[in-house]
Parts: sequence; structure tokens; C-alpha cells
Amino acid sequence: MNGKSATAEELDRMFDDGEDISEYLDWSTARRLHEPAKRVNVDFPGDIVSKLDRAAKRRGVSRQALIKMWVVEQLDNEAKLDNAA
Repeated sequence: MNGKSATAEELDRMFDDGEDISEYLDWSTARRLHEPAKRVNVDFPGDIVSKLDRAAKRRGVSRQALIKMWVVEQLDNEAKLDNAA
């Protein structure tokens, strides 16, 4: 890092304005949070798809986003159970 610093508010403003903020970042500690996405196909009965669509609409997200959120929540819960054992 080159020693430049900025407040979070300054970085937010610069980023929102389309400015290059890379000189403020320490790339030596950067890491990928997730692997590239892989497609998974799942078949659901029509009534389940309808229920998913209603639940997604209530939350203002797409069906795919809802399914992803629920799967991540369940996997996080499973990880907590594994760590508690």
C-alpha cells in the first residue's frame, strides 16, 4: 500500500462518483469470498414454485434470490451445528 488514506465516507463518495479507489486498497490482503458460480438445476412441483413465487414477491426478490438466501441460511445453521458438536 502506498500510504494514502481516506475515510469511509470519502471512499464511498469517490466510488459512487466512479473514481478509481484502488490506490487506497491493500491488495496484498485481498481474497476471493466465493468461488465462481455453478449452475444447479432443481425440479419442483408447480405448487411449490407458486409458493416460492409468493414468498419471493413478499420479500421483493426473485425466486432464484430467495432460494439462494434460504440455502445459505440453512448451510450456515448446519455449520453452527457442526461446530457445536
